[in-house]
Amino acid sequence: MTDKQYFNQILSQKNSMPVAYYKAIDWNKVEDMIDKLTWEKLTEQFWLDTRIPVSNDLDDWRTLSMAERDVVAKAFGGLTLLDTLQSEEGAALMKDFVRTQHEEAVWNNIQFMESVHAKSYSTIFSTLNTKAEIEEIFEWTNTNEQLQYKAKKINEIYQSGHGLKIKAASTMLETFLFYSGFFTPLYYLGNNKLANVAEIIKLIIRDESVHGTYTGYKFQLGYNELPEDQQAELKMWVYELCMDLYQNEAKYTQSLYDQVGWTEKVKVFIRYNANKALQNLGFDPLFPDTAEDVDPIVMNGISTGTSNHDFFSQVGNGYLLGEVEAMEDEDYSKWL
Repeated sequence: MTDKQYFNQILSQKNSMPVAYYKAIDWNKVEDMIDKLTWEKLTEQFWLDTRIPVSNDLDDWRTLSMAERDVVAKAFGGLTLLDTLQSEEGAALMKDFVRTQHEEAVWNNIQFMESVHAKSYSTIFSTLNTKAEIEEIFEWTNTNEQLQYKAKKINEIYQSGHGLKIKAASTMLETFLFYSGFFTPLYYLGNNKLANVAEIIKLIIRDESVHGTYTGYKFQLGYNELPEDQQAELKMWVYELCMDLYQNEAKYTQSLYDQVGWTEKVKVFIRYNANKALQNLGFDPLFPDTAEDVDPIVMNGISTGTSNHDFFSQVGNGYLLGEVEAMEDEDYSKWL
């Protein structure tokens, strides 16, 4: 039974019930504990871009070359496009294939935070760039061939109505496609620059880590219910999708990063994260790259201790960090 058939069956059961047409959600009776754990993780991690003083990075920004500024602006433009797609289509469509009411609540949370992510880049733009520069950034973003290709590719899958393929594509976006853009602020953070801009990115990465792992978990539940021949077909489709997206991502990386000489470093980073996306889906890696192959400056940016911008409200990447670190794969694997 496909996710869509399962959902239609549930709807049919609801429509045939002689009592109330709507069922109140009861968080004291949770059908899938992962829904509850993910809800708690995401709500504990709640943040807003307006609480982080990006203007404190202006001195660093002025030291960057024009090529470096161009890379930062375009990387964030690309990230804005992907988060817009997730907030308007990806997370919303997931609610058509939920297994529990609690899962739908989780997707509501994810959809809202994707909008927060998309808005956060505009906060960065309004601080670092002029009005004319911002208009140029969005014009470039909305017409760039590689950006539009991956957005169209993912959205075509979103509109296909195939629940498991939608989950696979969303996991690819969350865990893989964002990272060509994430490389830039993490690299500067590893070099002790643009710390507040990177603070926002690290908060986004923390969210996306949970989003990707949760989506992959839901994919695996449905995938494990398929007969072997359908599993093999879907698995091959996922690998073909991953390779297609990587080939486009490599072209995008080259067009963006050649001007600063980072292209090969970024390609290693995105291959590593493509493997992480496949891992979230329960599949073996496609590329030989591991964490040890990633530029140590970028890994240092990810692991750098976080700041606490507002002592009284504890806003910043460091707030309650010990309790709200992003979920690891093993947090979910024990439930499969």
